[in-house]
Amino acid sequence: MVVTKQKSLRQFIYSSLWSLLGAFLAAYSLEVFLIPNHIIDGGIIGISILLADILGQQFLYPLVIVLSIPFVVLAYRYISRTFVIQMIVSVVLFAMLGSWIGHAGNSMFAPYRGDLLEIVVFGGLLLGLGVGFIIRSGGCLDGTEILGILINKKYGFTVGSVVLAANSIIFAFAGLVYGDWHPSIQSLITFFIVIKIMDMVIVGLDEIKAVTILSSRPKEVSEVLLRDLGIGLTVLYGRGGYTGKDREVLYLIAERLQLADIKTLVHAHDPEAVVAIENLHEVSSGSMVKLTSKV
Repeated sequence: MVVTKQKSLRQFIYSSLWSLLGAFLAAYSLEVFLIPNHIIDGGIIGISILLADILGQQFLYPLVIVLSIPFVVLAYRYISRTFVIQMIVSVVLFAMLGSWIGHAGNSMFAPYRGDLLEIVVFGGLLLGLGVGFIIRSGGCLDGTEILGILINKKYGFTVGSVVLAANSIIFAFAGLVYGDWHPSIQSLITFFIVIKIMDMVIVGLDEIKAVTILSSRPKEVSEVLLRDLGIGLTVLYGRGGYTGKDREVLYLIAERLQLADIKTLVHAHDPEAVVAIENLHEVSSGSMVKLTSKV
């Protein structure tokens, strides 16, 4: 029990450090690149930015915290307590760091007034890194993702489509607030950059694939893969749907860069073999968890 508690405490500290780094990068991106140039983020932060433009900038981070409360309650009821704790830590850190950067008066934190392309790219890059680190640590800044999860469970819409629809409405409202549609379009472009960078942080740069091989020579193919590439595999036993004959199916997990060699070796020994390749989201083995590209 003591070991478990110590491990949980270490995991919480480790996750909180990643949340701290993510919150700093997200706050820095908003305060230095995006907000000074009327480019907003989506979700709770985007709504808070728009309301702060109406009510006053001093209300920005209090609004982020207040608007996060309903989603914290939803997460507590429908997701998990651990997620709620990490979400609270992430939101509070983000609000504190954002307020500090906004009032630092340091040249390092001065608003960037460069080329629009630089603002969109670097702002989106830093924000994507920040949000990605927070999500990877088990937290969340954007309540629309929680809303997307709940809508997905009840109505079947994908989380991504819900988030995109909600953010599109927010970006459209930004055009009305600023009286100019350019910030809305720029915010949408930044949003896509954020999503791409965030996915890279969460799933990593490596891409792991699941490979299923249907061959009339399974023993020969498995031996050559083991000998030449050193790839471990599993032999599954199936039955042909048409012939009704028993057959062996080879299943293995490989790096993306190994795929060309695998197909070459398989087809060299069985030109009629079928090689089916799928993306994997996560591979877990014991204490090791390998995050990869989304299915």
